[in-house]
Amino acid sequence: MALTRLTHEPLPPLASEPGPDDSGAELIFHGYVRGQEGGTPIRALYYEAYEEMAAKELERVAQEALARFPIAALRCWHRIGEVPVGAPSLRIVIRSKHRAEALEAMAWFIDQLKQHVPIYKWAVDARGHRRPCGEPGAAP
Repeated sequence: MALTRLTHEPLPPLASEPGPDDSGAELIFHGYVRGQEGGTPIRALYYEAYEEMAAKELERVAQEALARFPIAALRCWHRIGEVPVGAPSLRIVIRSKHRAEALEAMAWFIDQLKQHVPIYKWAVDARGHRRPCGEPGAAP
């Protein structure tokens, strides 16, 4: 089962949910906005996307992860818009029978998300000016 969301709102609190009977591992990754980008202090990152296209590609990558790895579930939330320093911009939750496959799937999923999901980030300085940050990517 895959659940993917792009959201302009803060990420929802983590809720404890029962997993499939055979899930022995749940791996949770949060990507937080750091206080500097490229060695320069920032107040936020601004994530920009053509949301319909980015949502479709995010779902495609999640479905590919489910097909490629022996995982029971993958959930991913990614913020769009301005995200302040210290706040999470990305949350990924993966469940599997064992931790090894969850860890492998997580690393693969993050790499694919950064390479293929068209989300662009801009550094926002103290005066509110934006400057581009490298290549398309998800995790700050």
